[in-house]
This record gives sequence, structure tokens and C-alpha cells, in this order.
Amino acid sequence: MAEPLKNSYGPEIPERIAKMIEAVHPDFPTAEFLAFTLDGYDELELTPRARRIADGLARHLPPDPREAIGILVASLGSPSEQLRGMEPFVYLPHVLFVAEHGLDCLEESFRAQYELTQRFTAEFSIRAFIERHPEQTLTQLKQWATDPSMHVRRLVSEGTRPRLPWAARLRRFQVDPSPVIELLEMLKDDPEEYVRRSVANNLNDIAKDHPDVVVEVCRSWLPGASEQRQRLIRHALRTLIKKGHPGALALLGFEPGSPATIKELAITPARARIGDTLIIEGTIHNGTDQTLAVLVDLRVHFVKANGSTSPKVFKGATFHLAPGETGSVSKRISLAQQSTRTHHPGEHSVEVLVNGQTKTSTTFTVE
Repeated sequence: MAEPLKNSYGPEIPERIAKMIEAVHPDFPTAEFLAFTLDGYDELELTPRARRIADGLARHLPPDPREAIGILVASLGSPSEQLRGMEPFVYLPHVLFVAEHGLDCLEESFRAQYELTQRFTAEFSIRAFIERHPEQTLTQLKQWATDPSMHVRRLVSEGTRPRLPWAARLRRFQVDPSPVIELLEMLKDDPEEYVRRSVANNLNDIAKDHPDVVVEVCRSWLPGASEQRQRLIRHALRTLIKKGHPGALALLGFEPGSPATIKELAITPARARIGDTLIIEGTIHNGTDQTLAVLVDLRVHFVKANGSTSPKVFKGATFHLAPGETGSVSKRISLAQQSTRTHHPGEHSVEVLVNGQTKTSTTFTVE
């Protein structure tokens, strides 16, 4: 079993932060800070530990948030310092502090997040400023979209994701994503894959509320698109493709209503046990006299504890089948228990989707 993440965030973290602050602010009351922070620390998980440290900073730094944030920024290590694994999480309390205590001092808070995102990330804290000060924050993000630092540019796209995992949703952008799309336009051809991937993830978020808007954005980005931008578009449309959105499929060249046919479909084993690995194999045939662009996915309806089912789409394969040509599809699916999916006995159905539409189906049984 993997070691809990909180074990990588032990008492040495507040001790290290105290030393960093002492180096630039000798009056920092380290003993009192550590006594407060470490009281009950062992019982806390990782994020509550970081919040406890942030609370300790608020209690023991100067009460003026501008001065306190200035001290925190001065205490940061060099952004060129190579931190690995969990090491960047030493700055998580700083991000939490700025998000909670810096909302009324924008200049200092923006500078702090500019520095922090080059060492850790400020994608969570910037959201508090979007909510409280949307116009000023969007103006700042537009400036950062052309910053020399790829980490700062990525903050522009990652911090504005309407559905960023593990963060509160940005409801205003779920209703109207146009301010975000304006920022993404500035980043769609960023030289760093790290940034472009974030742009794609942001569009994928937007697509869950405004699918047709995202299809039109991607359509406008396609003419003259480089291979990098084309890859971004494919990644941005991934959820819509899994859902069989006709516009998204057509944009990538996979027209609905494909005449391609499924010739064979087999699942091994047909009767499985929890913990087994299934192998789903099939062949797809082009019986026409034209070359066909074909996208094959598999939709598995997993049985839930109450006997109902929950569908999940698995990526299969893409083909450009010449007349009379046949392609093979093979997918391994684990039935091991996972934190994200619990398996239950019962009959499970499997659909084969061709360009987003069901062509055939079969079943397997979990005992």
C-alpha cells in the first residue's frame, strides 16, 4: 500500500518555512509559530496541515497583509531551484495565505502569485481573485499571457479552468466562458506543450457546459493549424468525442453514420471475476468503394451496487480504411477494485461505437 501523502509533509515543513522567514525577518517568533502549528499536526491530512501552517503565518507575521505578503515573497527560494516530488508543496501554505488574506491588496498578491507559480502553482489561489476582483484579475492575466515564464503563462489557462479538479468551480465562466476563450486565443500556439496542454484541458472543461461553443472555437483554429495546434484541438475535444458529439466528430473527419461494419467481437473471458483483466477484440470492415475515416470506441456499462449500470467510454482506435480493408481493435480492461471504480457482480454490456454511434453490442458476466 502506498504511503499516505501527509507523511511527506511532516513537522519538518513548518520548521523549514520558519527558517526561510527568519532569514529575511529576524523578529519572526519561530517558537510560538511552531507551538501553534504542530499542536495536533499529526492527526491532520496534507491539506489541513498546510492550512494550519497558513493560520500560523497569519497569527505570527505582521498584521498588515501587505507587509506579511512582502515577507513571504522575500523568503522564497530561487525559482530556478530544482525541487522534486513533494518538495514544491512547501509553498502550499503561502498560496493559501495569499488567497485568504491578500484579497484587499492586489498589487502585493499578484506579485506573490507571480513568484509562487514559478516554484509551485497559484492556480487555486488566483481563483479567489477572479471571484472577488474579476476585471482587475482578468487584466493581470492578459499581461501574464505573454510573460517569458511558461509557468506564469500556464497559470493563465490553468487558473481560469471553470471545472479545475479539486477546486471550487468558477460559476461565472460556466455561464459565460468568453473571457476565458479570449485568454486561450493568446495561448493556443504557445511554444511549450506544458502550456498548450493546459489550454486543451480548459477547453475540455468549457465543453462540458458549452459543447457547441468549443466546437466552433476549434473550427476557427483549424485553418492553417500547425501539428501542435491540431494535437491541442484533438485533446480539447476528447470528452465530446467520447460522448459522440456530431460536430466534434465531423470536425476531426469522423462523419456520423459511417457505413463501416463490425465483423467480429469477442470478450475473453466471457465470465470473469473481480480482479481479472478482460480482453475485448473486434474487427471493423470497410465494404464500400471509398476510403473511410473511422473512430472506434468501446462503451462499457459497469454494474453498480444497486444493480443499475454506469457507462464509461474507453478509447479504441482510429483508422483510414481503404475499400475492402479490415482493421483490428483490442482493449484490455481491468476489473481490479480501484478508488475511482468499484466492481460488482452481474451482467455487463459492451457497445462498440463507430464515429460516435453504436454499431453492435455484447455482454460479459462478473461473478
